[in-house]
Amino acid sequence: MSSEGSNADRNLRGDKALRISEIFHSLQGESTRAGLPTVFIRLTGCPLRCNWCDTAYAFSGGETMPIATILQRVAAFACPTVCVTGGEPLAQANCLALLAALCDAGYAVSLETSGSLDISDVDPRVSRIVDLKAPDSGECAKNRWENLDQLRPHDEIKIVLASRADYDWAVAASRQRRLFERFTVLFSPVWDTLSPQQLAAWIVEDRLPVRFQLQLHKVLWGSTPGK
Repeated sequence: MSSEGSNADRNLRGDKALRISEIFHSLQGESTRAGLPTVFIRLTGCPLRCNWCDTAYAFSGGETMPIATILQRVAAFACPTVCVTGGEPLAQANCLALLAALCDAGYAVSLETSGSLDISDVDPRVSRIVDLKAPDSGECAKNRWENLDQLRPHDEIKIVLASRADYDWAVAASRQRRLFERFTVLFSPVWDTLSPQQLAAWIVEDRLPVRFQLQLHKVLWGSTPGK
């Protein structure tokens, strides 16, 4: 993969920089790409404080890097698939330039976003994995429903569930907004809170056209950061 892009792209990008929590190579643990070797770029910062958040270490700290340096770090892994995540990556304005630069360099790029911020300016080549926050997250009021109208066939919706109340909310919201007919929708249990077997049973009983998922990285490595 090229780590530079065209001269015009580099001129538009300039010396834009982002605050980076970590860059690492692992297996994708979520979405329809689960199990795929992936380079993760975790950006620092998030405006939300979900009750079950497992990346609170990315709320602050990190290292400021220009986009050119990020591309060099990514290229060193020689992996064609890249995921930009957080925190909430779109909380940094230069995330949009980073996503475009990664696409220009030829990577297959996905973005993991909380769904609370506008996704309309994200490069259309990027696959957007958009969360909907269920009530037990404590951030349900922050869902930006307008984002649903911006989604394309290669984008996905993820809903993390901590209880039966969360599940009932997710089913009702999905049916009301016709999410099952329009998009790939993924339900996943909060790790160590909702039994995966219980969530699976509800999905089967209700014959829901959703994709059940576990956080594969936690099955393999527990809660270790950078995996």
